Amino acid sequence: MTISRRDLLSALGVAAGTAALSPLGVAPAGAATTPNKPVNVYKPYRYQLAGDHHIHTTYSRDAMYETKTQVKNAETNGLAWMVITDHGATAHQKLSIDKITPEINDARRSSKVHIFQGLEWNVPGAEHATLIVPPTPATVQLLKDFEKNYDGQVLADAKITKGLNTSDGEQYAVAGIKWLGKQIEAGLIPSALIFANHPARKGLDSPHEVRAWRDAYPGIAVGWEGAPGHQMAAHPAVQAAVTASGSTSTNGRGYYDNSPNADSFPGYAPTATENPYRTYGGFDWFTAKVGGLWDSLLAEGLPWWITANSDSHTNYNDSLIGAHLVKNNPGSNDSSWYNLYGSYGAPIDSGTKQATYGDFAPGAYSSTIVSSISNSYSGIMASLKAGNIIVTHGGLIAGADVRVYSDKDKRGVTTGGRTFANKGDNVTATITVSLASIANGSGSIPKLKNVQLIGGPVTGPVTDKDTMLAPQTSILKNFEVTGDNLTFEFTFKNVQKSFYIRYRGNNGVNLDKDGLNPKMDVMGNSNPWLDLWFYTNPIFIDVI
Repeated sequence: MTISRRDLLSALGVAAGTAALSPLGVAPAGAATTPNKPVNVYKPYRYQLAGDHHIHTTYSRDAMYETKTQVKNAETNGLAWMVITDHGATAHQKLSIDKITPEINDARRSSKVHIFQGLEWNVPGAEHATLIVPPTPATVQLLKDFEKNYDGQVLADAKITKGLNTSDGEQYAVAGIKWLGKQIEAGLIPSALIFANHPARKGLDSPHEVRAWRDAYPGIAVGWEGAPGHQMAAHPAVQAAVTASGSTSTNGRGYYDNSPNADSFPGYAPTATENPYRTYGGFDWFTAKVGGLWDSLLAEGLPWWITANSDSHTNYNDSLIGAHLVKNNPGSNDSSWYNLYGSYGAPIDSGTKQATYGDFAPGAYSSTIVSSISNSYSGIMASLKAGNIIVTHGGLIAGADVRVYSDKDKRGVTTGGRTFANKGDNVTATITVSLASIANGSGSIPKLKNVQLIGGPVTGPVTDKDTMLAPQTSILKNFEVTGDNLTFEFTFKNVQKSFYIRYRGNNGVNLDKDGLNPKMDVMGNSNPWLDLWFYTNPIFIDVI
């Protein structure tokens, strides 16, 4: 069905051409009903720090890079921070953490990049998630204890749960987040953050699980990857190399090429026009679908942030090969080797570029940009927790300055923030985009075509925890980028109820027939350099 701009605006009570909004929701439980201090107050942040919270080394069974190599990759691509997130496993818990720790410490002494030691958590009952903790004397032991007691693979190996993704594991996921909260309360660590990784890839992260993680302990489980890694996986050149190798598989962008299984949430069933198991403009369906699961979480009036990362295991056209794949090398074709040593060892240089690899190096394509008051571990953690984050692919934009202010709060707030307005006030939302000025990895300078303002009413807590739609959320305005006008403004007049807004933008390629939403990425034929997007995190406006 074709939806007109007038229809889109009227879905939120906005009169076309007048920019007046009367959100239809009610304030959520716990929302401010009296004047309060704004969150993420608008100001020119000194530091705009690009990073990647999903990176693997040879201490993951299916990855190959040495720690120093991934740090060098991050430096080369201009990252200010990175998180080493090797897969949770019994051998990783017992062996790998102790082995990688001195390597990370050595890298910290020689690099300006902030290197977090984290974990790709096998979430019991669900998919994967990044665990980020700052460097402290307690960090290493905390990671080992958390993995031993709450990692889904470790629990399954110990026969504590029925399997890695079975529903009996859900309680352990919540318990693990609460345990992290207790370590913060005890003063062992100052903070801990969890972001769900590639959440729609296998359909395992049900809406009620996501809400349970978010609500288990304030400020720990704070978001998910809006866009997964492995963005080269469906490039025609990669698919051609995969086919030439004798494989019959067809790659999806991000390796989103799955179908529902017995453990998948039934609500994620593909239809004739939509498939949750595919990416859209390189973004996860949870995020890309306007009025989808992300918006259903935001419509509760509660924070939930997005990121974008490399998930670097094997980077496209690298000549290195995992040591376990090289004939006559120690551990070659021996699946037990990792279990014995927690690593297959350093990779071997084959001298030939490997075109079947589907990843980008950290920072080479995806960027999670945080605005921070300090270039420090604590500053980066605080900004991630606060949602002061913009994500972009392929260097589509150099950055964006977002400000939302009301008659009551003239200074306003920025991404991840919360501002306040009285009933009847006007609320103004602005975004100023900094265009790309240097060529990206494809050799071209990206051109931004559209900037979209998306918004919806805050309707409060849901009765059904598996709610996955926010039908009143829509694209309120599609701004076309022309000439030197890079600041886009929209005023909500005479506001009556609480609402939220967010932005995204694109290079105008591979859009649907209405020219508004990304098309579903094509299996085996999706060039990530041709279809570029950026997304901001939301801002909440509490009408009091």
